[in-house]
Amino acid sequence: MPIYDTKSIILKQHLSIGFPTEENFAIETSTINSDDIPNGGILLQVLVASSDPYLRGRMRPEGDFVEGKVIKTFVSGKVLHSNNENWVSGDLLGGSLPLSSYQIIPPELFSQTAIWKLTGLIDESEISLGIGILGMPGSTAYGGLIDVLRPNEGETIFISAAAGAVGSLVGILAKKLYNCKVIGSCGGDEKVKLVKEKYGFDHVIDYKKYSTVEELTKALKEVAPEGIDMYFENVGGIHFEAALNSLRVRGRIAVCGTISDYNSDYSKSFSKIIPIKMVYSQQRIEGFMCAEW
Repeated sequence: MPIYDTKSIILKQHLSIGFPTEENFAIETSTINSDDIPNGGILLQVLVASSDPYLRGRMRPEGDFVEGKVIKTFVSGKVLHSNNENWVSGDLLGGSLPLSSYQIIPPELFSQTAIWKLTGLIDESEISLGIGILGMPGSTAYGGLIDVLRPNEGETIFISAAAGAVGSLVGILAKKLYNCKVIGSCGGDEKVKLVKEKYGFDHVIDYKKYSTVEELTKALKEVAPEGIDMYFENVGGIHFEAALNSLRVRGRIAVCGTISDYNSDYSKSFSKIIPIKMVYSQQRIEGFMCAEW
C-alpha cells in the first residue's frame, strides 16, 4: 500500500498580544502508510485550507492550540483510501481537521469534530467552496442572519468586513431573500468596488477614511438616516460603537467576531453599552458560533 510524505504546520509558541510571524510556526515533515488506516477510518489528502481571523484567538495561551502540536483549521480534500463503509476513494469532504497535507482520520474523530461530505455537490475543481459557502463561512452567514438577526422584509442591515467570506454572503442573502437595504463597510477602493458591483450592496463605506466613532457614525447615518435594524459584527472597535449609535428600536446585533481586537489585550477593549437604554429601545445583542448550523 502507498506511503505518503506529509507536511504539517506546528505551533511553536503561543502569542498573547501582537501580530503572528513565521517565528510562531514550524513545518514538520513525516510519512503516512495507508496500511495504518484503522477499521472505520479513512486517509485524506487535504487540497485547500482556510486561514481565518478566529484562529488568532486559538494561538493565545488560553486558546486550545498546543505548543509543539499540529494546528487545526477548516480544510477540504479528497479521500484516497477508505476502511469506512460511508466513504469511498474519491469522495470529497470538508472538515475541522489538523493542518496536514495527508492524514488518517480514525473512526472516533467523525463524532468528535465537524466533517461533512461534498461529493455530489461539487467536483474537485471547485473544492475551495468546501471552505467557503459550503463550509464555515456559509454556515456562519446563514445562522447569523437567519436565526440570530431574524430579518424582516425590507429592513436595513449594516455589515462590517463586507468584502470577507462571511460578510459578503450575509449581504447577498439579506438582499436576495429579504429585500433588505444592505450597507457594508470595508477598506480601500478595490474592496469598495467589489462589494458594490459584484456583491450588490446598496451602499459601501470605506472605513479607512474615518478614524473615530463620531466620524463613522456620521458616515453611516448619511446612508441610513433613519437608522439600522440589524448589524452583523465582524470587526469590533469603532464599528460596534457606530452601529450601536445608529440602532433603531428593536434593533439586533449578531456578534460573529471582532477582528480589530484579535492582536490586542482583551482587558483593554471597551464599549459604551448602557444597559438601561437597551431596555427602553428593546434591542438585542447576541454572540454566536457556526457549529449549530
